[in-house]
Amino acid sequence: MEFHPGPAARAAGYRVTSYPAIGSTNEVALAAARAGDAGAHWFVTDEQTAGRGRRGRAWVAPRGNLAATLLAVVDHQPQIAATLGFVGGLALDEALRAVAPDLSVRMALDGAEGEGAEVRDRLRLKWPNDVLLDGGKLAGIGLEAAALPNGKLAVAIGIGVNVVAAPQGLPYPATSLAMLGLGLDAGTVFEALGDAAAGLMRIWNGGAGFPVLRRLWLERAAGLGQTVAVRSGEEVLQGAFETIDDQGRLVVRAADGGIRTIAAGEVHFGAVATVRA
Repeated sequence: MEFHPGPAARAAGYRVTSYPAIGSTNEVALAAARAGDAGAHWFVTDEQTAGRGRRGRAWVAPRGNLAATLLAVVDHQPQIAATLGFVGGLALDEALRAVAPDLSVRMALDGAEGEGAEVRDRLRLKWPNDVLLDGGKLAGIGLEAAALPNGKLAVAIGIGVNVVAAPQGLPYPATSLAMLGLGLDAGTVFEALGDAAAGLMRIWNGGAGFPVLRRLWLERAAGLGQTVAVRSGEEVLQGAFETIDDQGRLVVRAADGGIRTIAAGEVHFGAVATVRA
């Protein structure tokens, strides 16, 4: 499949390199940066065979799914660059709403759809880097970074979307666009994703716009105010998901009332949180 930038991405100067199949889009993006690529460059495939997910897990995209990496070359410190993960999540959320407007539906109290009913978002963003659809994991965002000889930082914003298939045997529910009857292909999703990311990168603006992105992210956050269990290394912390801070770290109110700030970890909600804790 060929992938092309949408009009907003093209106008902003973003480039696209697509592959019929590739081991890892993050890997080729970082290799390009080491060879002098200045960024604003997407590396895309609908078949990824050797990607890396969280905690070293395989991140494989079978034929028809989307694996896309946006290369950003920035002057900023890693803690600022880390907030680019929120650009990825928000961009995918915005893209999916553009190509599948029925992902937000109006539901009356009796479950019927109609005017005047409450809007129920089927899409939610889960800290730190997942996109949920109807409670199942639809997509993941993974950042990898490399210091460059010129002192800049290359950041690969990797985005994997379950378009036609979802992985099996995971310790959490996963879903795909096809499983939910959404007749979209990887090319359509990518074009909308590129346009959304171009606008959000302008807002991010070297990290200066993260307060705006933080507000947008919290409006779409999964589990806000709910019980969570967070595994960070060998530690599991249980508490209530309060917010994210100005660096994008998870803020949890523990059972003893104390506030804990977590930079990285795996989050589980509700009943699963009780079990995980």
